[in-house]
Amino acid sequence: MPASPSTARAINDRLALRLLQREGPLTAGQLKQLTGLSRPTVADLVERLTASGLITVVGEAGEQRRGPNARLHGIVADRAHLAALDVRTASVSVLVSDLLGRVLAEAAGPIGGDTGTGPALEQATALVERAVKDAGAEQPHTVGIGAPGLIDPATGELRDSAGLPAWHRRLVAALQERFPEARVSVENETNLAALAEQEEGVARDRDTFVLLWLGHSPGAAVVLDGSLRRGASGGTGEIGFLPVPGTPALPSATDCEGGYHSLVGSTAIAQLAAEHGLWDSAADLSEPGAVAGLVRGVVEAVGEDGAGGGADRVTSPTSPPSPQAEEAAARFLDALAERIALGVASVVAILDPGCVVLGGEVGKAGGGVLARWVEERIRRMSPLVTEVRASGLGGSAVLRGALLTARERAQDELFAPPER
Repeated sequence: MPASPSTARAINDRLALRLLQREGPLTAGQLKQLTGLSRPTVADLVERLTASGLITVVGEAGEQRRGPNARLHGIVADRAHLAALDVRTASVSVLVSDLLGRVLAEAAGPIGGDTGTGPALEQATALVERAVKDAGAEQPHTVGIGAPGLIDPATGELRDSAGLPAWHRRLVAALQERFPEARVSVENETNLAALAEQEEGVARDRDTFVLLWLGHSPGAAVVLDGSLRRGASGGTGEIGFLPVPGTPALPSATDCEGGYHSLVGSTAIAQLAAEHGLWDSAADLSEPGAVAGLVRGVVEAVGEDGAGGGADRVTSPTSPPSPQAEEAAARFLDALAERIALGVASVVAILDPGCVVLGGEVGKAGGGVLARWVEERIRRMSPLVTEVRASGLGGSAVLRGALLTARERAQDELFAPPER
C-alpha cells in the first residue's frame, strides 16, 4: 500500500534532515543527488523545513556560483539544547550540547556517600542547572542519563538495587520537576557506552559485538545485528553476577561479591596489584581513575611487545619503584588478563560475537597491550574466533552515549515537522 502524501513528506523530511546532520550543510542539488528525490520535491521540503525553523541558509557553495541552487542549507543547531549525564555512585558529570552535538558546556562534581537523598538530588540538579545556564539556555529539550543498575523494560525506570544510592532512582523525577518541558530518560551506563563505541569509537565497523565495561564494577552490553539487547528484565550484561572460578563464594541475588565482580572490579584489581608488590596495599586505589592509572603504568612498563624496558614508568603513590618492578608488572598483567578472559570466554561461548571491546577507564588504560593479552588467552580457551579491542572512548563513553540517545530522541520529535 503506497504511503499517503503526508507520510511521504514526513519520510522525505527526515531523510533530508539526517543527511544534513551527518554531512553538514548541503545545497538543494546535493540533497537531490543524495536522496534521489525530484527537484520539485526537494524544493518543497527545503521550503517546508525552513518555514518550520529546522534549517536555514548558512552560506553558498563555491565562490563562482550564485542563485538559489548554490545556497547551502544547514540545521539550526540552537533549535534545541541537549543535556547528558554520567551518574556514578558518588559523582555526576554533565555536558550540554546543541542539536548537532557540539559541546557547549561541561560540569562535574562529587556527591559524598553520606549525603542524604534530598541534598544529593539538590546537588545533582544544581550541577545540571549550572551547565545549562553556561550553555546559554534556560531549558534543555532532552536529557539523557547514564546510570549503573537495571532499567525496568516496562517503565524505563531504574530498578531498586542494593548498593546503589536512593537518589539515583529519584533523579529523573527531580530533573523533570526542575525542567518541566524537557524529555528526561535514563539508560544503563554500559549500554550507553556500547552505543557510543558503535557510533564514534572502535566498534564502528561492527554490527555485532560485546562491550565489557571495566570500572568500579564490571558490566557488559550486547549489540546483535546492530541492535542493543536488554533482555526480558533489562538485565542483559549483568556480568558482575557471573559465577567464576577463583572466588571464595557464589554471588547472591542482592550481592555480586563472589561473582566476576570479585575478580575484575576496581578494588579487586588494586588488591591484585598489591599482591604483586607494585603498590602499597594501604594506598587508596579503589576508584576506577586510580586503578586506570595503575594499569596504564603497568602497560608502559611491560611495553608494546611485552619485552619490558619501561620499569621507571611504574610509579607508586607511596614509594619509588623497586628494581623488580618490570617483572612484577608483567606478572600482574598476566594475572589480570587471565581474570578478564574468564568473563570474555563465557560471553564468547554463549553469543559468539566475533568482537569484544574492553571499555571503561581500565579497558582504555590497558589499551592494545591488555586487549592483545586477553585475546591470546581466548584463542587458547575457545575455538570461536574473537577479536578483542581496547576502547577508544574509555570513561567518556557514557556521556557520549547519553548525548547520542538524547539527540536521537530530540530528532525523533523535531525532525517530524507538522503537516502544513
